[in-house]
Amino acid sequence: MGFRTISTVTTMPTRCDQTVAWPLLHAHRSRLGDAFDLRTAFASDPHRFDALSQQAPLCFADLSKNLWTAETETLLQRLAEECGVPQQRDAMLRGAAINQTEQRAVLHTLLRRPRGLALPGDLPGVAADLERVHDTLDAMLAYAERVRADAAITDVVHIGIGGSDLGPQMAVLALEAQRAPGRRLHFVSNVDGHELAAVLAGLQAQHTLFLIASKTFTTVETMTNARSALAWFQAQGGQDVARHFAALTTNIEGAAALGITTTFGFWDWVGGRYSLWSAIGLPLAIAIGAAAFREMLAGAFAMDEHFRLAPLARNLPVRLGLLDVWYRNFMGFGSRCIAPYHAGLRRLPAYLQQLEMESNGKRVDMAGQPVPYSTAPVLWGEPGTNGQHAFFQMLHQGTDIVPLEIMAVRRATHALPGHHAQLLANALAQAQALMLGRTQADGHRHFPGNRPSTFLLLDALTPGALGALVALYEHRVFVSGAVWGINSFDQWGVELGKVLARDLEPRLASGDVAGLDPSTAGLLQRMRAA
Repeated sequence: MGFRTISTVTTMPTRCDQTVAWPLLHAHRSRLGDAFDLRTAFASDPHRFDALSQQAPLCFADLSKNLWTAETETLLQRLAEECGVPQQRDAMLRGAAINQTEQRAVLHTLLRRPRGLALPGDLPGVAADLERVHDTLDAMLAYAERVRADAAITDVVHIGIGGSDLGPQMAVLALEAQRAPGRRLHFVSNVDGHELAAVLAGLQAQHTLFLIASKTFTTVETMTNARSALAWFQAQGGQDVARHFAALTTNIEGAAALGITTTFGFWDWVGGRYSLWSAIGLPLAIAIGAAAFREMLAGAFAMDEHFRLAPLARNLPVRLGLLDVWYRNFMGFGSRCIAPYHAGLRRLPAYLQQLEMESNGKRVDMAGQPVPYSTAPVLWGEPGTNGQHAFFQMLHQGTDIVPLEIMAVRRATHALPGHHAQLLANALAQAQALMLGRTQADGHRHFPGNRPSTFLLLDALTPGALGALVALYEHRVFVSGAVWGINSFDQWGVELGKVLARDLEPRLASGDVAGLDPSTAGLLQRMRAA
């Protein structure tokens, strides 16, 4: 059950709109109508919090303030079964080539699996890949420890883009409390030279290590920044390129052409937005050390095992992924707001934007056919108390309902009195206010309430907890993509603009506008104007 044959050699999961559960969910939504009220739901069910919250590895989730019922969840779990979500999950974990458009396995979970651990159903080659993963991990972490012990290196500049930048940057900021003092980490991703120039302005060549992150060593933005960094290094009198540059790439020859001899590779089954756990995590390993990096991997693996083994009804990534389907396809919500109530998680919304919108921002199914329903919502957000003084006005009193996702951390790592209690009180208050609202005769001061939120609580922002949190979101995105019947692991949508840019760049020098549309031609000419 859960798969349909589309040819004599290929099977595809059943698409959500072809299941029995899909029309049942639409009927259920009609019965609930717009009259469903969270305040009434809590008043009539004293066990609602217990039923709609749960502990998962290193993370507690309260889903009770969402616009759904036990019947909603039951129907959504039936939908997941009919779409073959458990089978798709198991296929991913055992190394099947579920990324069909690129004919690749999707094995980022292997990057955090303990050495030598075989899982039921592992396909041939997975065990050998796991050994190579750990060989590379050991070498990368040994290098990180050497850098940490080198007092002459005071600054590390990581040059990458997309997942090669967002993941390690987010994690380094999140784990600032674990970072060894005396070394600064900088991240450069934008091809806009203003970013690189601003970073280089405060550095000295003899005290700087550059990490160049590009799987193919051909990514245009990354290589442009890398060559400029190399030119700056040499202009500053730097001579030992081999000591001051390392590459996170599989293109050893390309790195060697720039004089870079230290390289750490990864595999084609590691997508960029899933690469934090690989050699792309080197800046994080330098920041927090090998032991803490392994702790982060262990936290992620604990969530992997929860995702693999927990029944759907108590499987947190599944529950969150199905909630996303409910909101997108049945409630009609087009966006979701991320509000971390911890300064260390300030780049998490940007990281999650790529993870979800690049993964599930697709309009065709696995067979390449347009889907007649919505897929990924728009993700956006900022740290919590900052957002309260910016866009929370719209969340509370705007015309659109936007589900809010709050993350909080129970224990602080600073010693400033009063701050953390105030922070946690604000996080609790916002979720409470969205649900309860406030009745006022003055319409300007009336809060309608009944607005949904999810609350994720970590005990402490440790490497293990961060690993578990990120893995939770990875699997959540997989679940919603599996229900929608799309390939969550390719990203062809980023290609067209790159192709056109290669054509337009020489035109900016030549002024040739032949064959261009009038708007592009007019803009190009204005850019060239003195």
